[in-house]
Amino acid sequence: MRFLTGCAVLPLFFCAGVSANPLIDQLIGATTSFLEQEIESHLQRSARDARYEVTVNRLDNRLRLPLCPEGALHAELESPAEPVGRVTVRLSCDSEVRWRLFVPAQVSLYQPVLVTTRPLSRHAVITMQDITLLERDVGLLNNAYLTDIAQVAGLRLRRQVAADTVLAPNQLEQQEVVKRGDKVVISAANSHVSVRMPGEALENGNMGSQIRVRNSRSGRVVKARITGPGQVEVAM
Repeated sequence: MRFLTGCAVLPLFFCAGVSANPLIDQLIGATTSFLEQEIESHLQRSARDARYEVTVNRLDNRLRLPLCPEGALHAELESPAEPVGRVTVRLSCDSEVRWRLFVPAQVSLYQPVLVTTRPLSRHAVITMQDITLLERDVGLLNNAYLTDIAQVAGLRLRRQVAADTVLAPNQLEQQEVVKRGDKVVISAANSHVSVRMPGEALENGNMGSQIRVRNSRSGRVVKARITGPGQVEVAM
């Protein structure tokens, strides 16, 4: 597991290496160490193969508090529930010196996700040539990503996407295996009898969806569940 640490630098706010402020050094060191432990535990629990980067946000070099004695500084994750993305760490000094601070940081979690290799049109069926696995910061993706090529096999796009787009589950749908106007076989069965009759699909649909079909013999319109290409089933 590879990781990096760092800090942001802006006027009046300095990272530990620049500030030469022992308190800032202590705050950044404690925050970084705590977050590294938290993200390692998180990765083990979730069985993710990822690398991470911890960046402690800018701290005011003018902050004046006494140093916390060794062993008395405690860290807790204030928010969010998981140590990924924008996080806040609560540091508390519990000794004859007492204070509490909230330190903001960024935990970037990098892992391979499915990304499009070229622009794709609406309703394009995903093929192996259309996607690749590239490393992205999943902390910025709000869980809207996929990591396994098998997850998109045979699916199609709901809308047009550009090249280098991270594919999300809500962008994909199953192919329509029955289209409006298709000839279908309507099946109905129970424990005693099984009936098959010709019909016509009045709507498009994919596997498992309910569509309206017309019985070609009786002209009756019923709701049926798609069980395969050209096959629908009605309850009896």
